[in-house]
Amino acid sequence: MTLSDLTAVSALRRVQTRSISPENFDGSVGGGARATEGTGADCARDLGPGWKISPSVDIKAGETFDLAAIDGPGRITHIWITTHTDNWRTLVLRAYWDGADEPAVEVPYGDFFCNGWGVFAQVNSQVIAANPHGGFNSYWPMPFREGARLTIENTSVVDVRVYYQVTYEIGGDYSADGYFHAQWRRSNPLEELIPHTILEGVEGQGQYVGTYIAWGVNSNGWWGEGEIKFYLDDDTDHPTICGTGTEDYFGGAWNFDIPGQGYTAFSTPYLGMPQVIRPDGLYVSQQRFGMYRWHLADPIHFSTGLPKVDIQALGWRSGWRYLPLRDDIASTAMFYLDRPTARRPKSPSASDMEVHLGTAPVPDLGSTPPREPRS
Repeated sequence: MTLSDLTAVSALRRVQTRSISPENFDGSVGGGARATEGTGADCARDLGPGWKISPSVDIKAGETFDLAAIDGPGRITHIWITTHTDNWRTLVLRAYWDGADEPAVEVPYGDFFCNGWGVFAQVNSQVIAANPHGGFNSYWPMPFREGARLTIENTSVVDVRVYYQVTYEIGGDYSADGYFHAQWRRSNPLEELIPHTILEGVEGQGQYVGTYIAWGVNSNGWWGEGEIKFYLDDDTDHPTICGTGTEDYFGGAWNFDIPGQGYTAFSTPYLGMPQVIRPDGLYVSQQRFGMYRWHLADPIHFSTGLPKVDIQALGWRSGWRYLPLRDDIASTAMFYLDRPTARRPKSPSASDMEVHLGTAPVPDLGSTPPREPRS
């Protein structure tokens, strides 16, 4: 938090705070702790109403649940949410602004909170905090002028239990604020000699504010020589902003390697690599990483559009030559825009999001073991 943020906390403003949770589904004044049924009703059978009757919701397989529906202008200030790790790449988080039919946010649940691999990593950043064991928090400001709707889709074949709270303010003037957007794309594997697209075809005025990447390495050797490029406004063949390497963009250097320790996880307010998943000698055969870069102090402004943001995957081959790689790269791009909808990729399916990181079932030694490992 900066000095200006601290100063703003002390300013008196004519706004009101509201909060939506399973204990107050519509955020109404005095509407909390009134539930008489819910997922905690049996646990509170000796206590009665007001004692954690409805702390969570169950979302059936294949269904979409409305986390929050808000009428009128306002700004979401905090989201807290948790569910089991098995669900982090089977749930899709969406946000719709001002009655739009298309979502401005459409991201797998875990990726939005910098935990894209379904394995917990602690994140200590300005806008995303992931705390043990799966307490996910977003402090991205999400203003709207006419209304907001947040949903979560369960793409899995099993029911999912979710605990959540969405806090927001009403009563302010949000007419000059941009709308928050987040888009997810995955290259699995990356095409030969083709950079991974992080964002493309965005029209309007705004600012790019963040990148999260879940990067799975599909070969031996270093993987982070590739440059990230931002094509702004009228850029076509050449970008206005060109980085110098993957680990450079995410704030590290020299392979993220502390000599003697190898890849070293780190998490800071604006950038980090909080997740390093190493091979386990059995079914987890490849290294996987989670990295974020928030452009909070240095937003990337554009006037008429953001034609493209992409990143290369490069390693090394003999003779000090670059080696184009075909890794598994899943990116989430965050930006603010002067309109509630933008060009976006197709909605991710369960197959698009699937992660193969679990161990195989242990065979029953009293029966015939499986012919090959299953994950």
